[in-house]
Amino acid sequence: MTRRHVAVVGAGRMGQGIAAALAFGNVSVTVVDLRDRGADSAAYLEGVRASIRAALAHKVTLGLVTVEDLEGVAALVTVVGEVDALTPMADADLVFEAVPEVAEVKRDALTWIEAMVGDTVPIASTTSSFLVDDLAGALSAPARFLNAHWLNPADLMPLVEMAAGTATSRGAVDATRELLLAVGKVPVVCAPSPGYIVPRLQSLVMNEAARMVAEGVASAEDIDTAVRIGFGSRFAVLGLLEFIDWGGCDTLFHASNYLSHELGERFAPAPLVEANMNSGRRGISDGAGFYEFDADTVDDYRAQRIADFARVLDALGRLGRHEEFATTD
Repeated sequence: MTRRHVAVVGAGRMGQGIAAALAFGNVSVTVVDLRDRGADSAAYLEGVRASIRAALAHKVTLGLVTVEDLEGVAALVTVVGEVDALTPMADADLVFEAVPEVAEVKRDALTWIEAMVGDTVPIASTTSSFLVDDLAGALSAPARFLNAHWLNPADLMPLVEMAAGTATSRGAVDATRELLLAVGKVPVVCAPSPGYIVPRLQSLVMNEAARMVAEGVASAEDIDTAVRIGFGSRFAVLGLLEFIDWGGCDTLFHASNYLSHELGERFAPAPLVEANMNSGRRGISDGAGFYEFDADTVDDYRAQRIADFARVLDALGRLGRHEEFATTD
């Protein structure tokens, strides 16, 4: 079976992380640096190679790659400048654009990429700022173009948020999703909306945490401890909407109204939360909410989620264990 070959255009932190993830997934990858670095070019490219190898070497420390396999995995990565990019770009099955978050820089890179690759090769921008339709005009064939937003650190984080544009073909989406699955990533598809999924959610939470520090609610250290041990551990098992169903959207509705009155309109309940409550879709108690719950299996579902939660806490060293009290005479 022929090994896939992917080009990553952009040699910064994101491009390096994607390259390491692809090589770890047994994909041949060429990282292309488009910037003219003059006399420093060779040293810069060597530094990129070293950084990617270091990321892969860390997987040895984590027990994910054997020492014996490390060199073979690292050898799947090639780093070149624009002058040497013709052949690897022509051979690419898919391209990830990962140049800096500047609109004109991205548009120039996309125009260059399209001229270098085959007519049907999907091109996925890793942008965290621009919507797919904002950039699609740089391409003469926007049907091949979509967004694929990797989370940092890209070589470790499994989630990739995919967004298709108005003109994006189903084939481009399917090909990108297939590649991501093949290298062990977890792709999710969302509408081309500002902030995608994770950045939009985390922006709200991060800003609220900063407000709490400013208001003297708690120290930065205590807030972060609360997030790691209380907030993060629960949502590692139950997604946000699943958690609403778990506790009941009526609970969220009333809590949100109270917080909105005390702290501001930003805490007002979402209309869909109120609609679900009023229509008898409060969650597990009603057998339906954002999800559907079968009365015959809901107890097993609860037990499984509790077991999953216990495993997360155990991995964090936070699962209390019973110990017999020692007796002394």
